[in-house]
Amino acid sequence: MHTKAQNNEIPIFFAVDDRYVPYLATAMRSMMDNASKAYKYRVYILIDALSAQHRANLLGMQNEHFTVDFVNVGEQLNRLGTKLHMRDYYTKATYYRFFIPELFPQYDKGLYLDCDIVVLGDIAQLYHYELQDNLVGGIQEEVMSIPVFGTYSEVVLGVPRDKYFNAGILLMNLAEMRRIQIDKALVRLMHPYQFCVAQDQDYLNVLCYEKSVQIPLSWNKTAFPDSDKGERPNLVHFKINFKPWHYKGTAFEDDFWHYAAQTQYYDVLLAERDGYTPEQIAIDEKQYNGLVALAQAETEKAQLEGYQLPTRLSIRNVEEEAKRVPEKSSDRLVILERIAELERKGLFDQDVENDPPTRPIAPGEVDYLGKKWTTRVKTRIANRVAKKYFDGCIERGELVIKAVHGIENYLSVADGGAMITCNHFNPFDNYAVYKVIEPYLGKKRLYKVIREGNYTSFGGLYGFFFRNCNTLPLCTSIAVWREMLGAVATLLKRGEKILIYPEQGMWWNYRKPRPLKSGAFQFAVKAGVPVLPMFISMEDTDRVGADGFPIQAYTVHVLPPIYPDPTKSSKENIKRMCEENYQVWKETYETVYGEPLTYTTESGEA
Repeated sequence: MHTKAQNNEIPIFFAVDDRYVPYLATAMRSMMDNASKAYKYRVYILIDALSAQHRANLLGMQNEHFTVDFVNVGEQLNRLGTKLHMRDYYTKATYYRFFIPELFPQYDKGLYLDCDIVVLGDIAQLYHYELQDNLVGGIQEEVMSIPVFGTYSEVVLGVPRDKYFNAGILLMNLAEMRRIQIDKALVRLMHPYQFCVAQDQDYLNVLCYEKSVQIPLSWNKTAFPDSDKGERPNLVHFKINFKPWHYKGTAFEDDFWHYAAQTQYYDVLLAERDGYTPEQIAIDEKQYNGLVALAQAETEKAQLEGYQLPTRLSIRNVEEEAKRVPEKSSDRLVILERIAELERKGLFDQDVENDPPTRPIAPGEVDYLGKKWTTRVKTRIANRVAKKYFDGCIERGELVIKAVHGIENYLSVADGGAMITCNHFNPFDNYAVYKVIEPYLGKKRLYKVIREGNYTSFGGLYGFFFRNCNTLPLCTSIAVWREMLGAVATLLKRGEKILIYPEQGMWWNYRKPRPLKSGAFQFAVKAGVPVLPMFISMEDTDRVGADGFPIQAYTVHVLPPIYPDPTKSSKENIKRMCEENYQVWKETYETVYGEPLTYTTESGEA
């Protein structure tokens, strides 16, 4: 398994909200003090929201071996919505680990750590346990040695108590988790089954226990009473009611306070312990007894009903389930209905997707030409991540480029600037264009003109790509529009290629070319460069995507370039080039699909 860690980088993930930052700071301090200096560590802190002061404090812990980055997973949480089952002290943060494979396609392996720990050994040693094709490396959950919980695991979850792992210290095979789409498997499992004792930990065990590697207990020692009397562990986990920031006399409390004293939260933690009231202690006891009662009730219910998880819901069965043809996505069916309606009305430039609201771009907000070093660094990282992500889609058969015709037409304009036009029917179609010309770009880039809202309002991984992968966002502000026009002129002058969608909106899997807007041709005429039309035709493959529709195989047609005519006016050139572009798309469509191009409009006109 190849990962960046082979280049001395180890990715480590924490999930936190404002409430847990003092414990996270202590955990990080202990880990940093005991880690081998032979590696570089990237600490990613997954958040939904976090105060500026907490961010500053955690960033201040960075050193030459450890860097800290914050990653917002709010979009993924919103996607799951009310499916998240939470109880008592559980928060949404406990589900963050399911999003790590999708959010970090640059890594094939990573460590997830809870905040309520101290690390007494070299964390690099834990990272280097071999996973092979297993999903996780986990440590046995000592709490399952308590009979009521062990019985719950075996009866309700179908997981042997000695195989049940604690999900707070997890070595993750991110490549394999991406392959089986662990986040989607979670949603499928949550729909019919509501595990309410250990929640996300239960789901992970059900999904992964048959494909997990057991790591020694010393890497996740529970701070039970007297557990500090034996051999010193590599990592201590302060679970349930064994927390030194609440109770004096807790096992390994000296280690905790030693590292807490080296953080900005030492006084906060002392005050929390010293101010812990009898009422709060009673609540802790009540919650623990409630957890015991819940595990017992769930077990008795399963036994009474003769309940068991049908056909085993381990990941092996999830993979078998994935081979079945899924139902067609209701969201996509709605989109297709909208497209049909807009075609009838002849409104070919209207958006049909449920995109987030557009926030206007402010003057100076976009560094169109990458003049700032920070922009260049982000772009370099984003392009690398995007390439790995979309190449992974190709490897998994989620993006299929069947053939390319007419590459000689691109080669005829390869040495100079050009506007590339393409029909727009999928968020991935720009990568198909990129893959076609990538071997011939040299040191040049493919720039993409995008919607303003895609730049300002998208979150998650796609939002990161929209903002940083050589994109040129359109804008509503006149001042920003001038900035963009100047950038486009400069890029074309220095020989770059700019992809633009003259149909304007994206119509999902729509095969016909639509009437074109003039923007692409205005850019080309103003800069005195050609337009290079591309048209992507599609055909169904025998594979069905997660949305229930056949995955499309693309054939990219690179058509002859269209040049401005120096004997004609700008207005004449724009009109002529636009019409010629549409005409060659139309001819390509009719040749490929063997039918005349017509639209089902209310007027009946083509």
